[in-house]
Amino acid sequence: MVCDTYYRENQTLTERKREILSTMQVIEKLVASQRVKPIVDRTTGAVTFAQLSAIDRNGLTDACIYRRILATGSAAAKIALQRAEQAAGRTVNRQALAAGIHSHDGGKSWGSH
Repeated sequence: MVCDTYYRENQTLTERKREILSTMQVIEKLVASQRVKPIVDRTTGAVTFAQLSAIDRNGLTDACIYRRILATGSAAAKIALQRAEQAAGRTVNRQALAAGIHSHDGGKSWGSH
């Protein structure tokens, strides 16, 4: 899983999985309450989560967050993703996610460095 690729020193896979689950609960609540806004790029179809701090992100990529919300997220979080797609006029492009296209500035610029 894309979420499992980031580890802290001396962290086991089981510990990381627990950490991912707890981090996703926080992020999902932030997205559902509209304090974190998903943004879809009109050109590439990549997704980012604006106003999500590095502390709240806890090493999770935008692709990981997107996939976890689709797989296990609440209805409110999924609706927020659908609204972002409607605002962009396109759906999220899974190939763009796989290619690593992302934004560091809340959707103003996009790249895959």
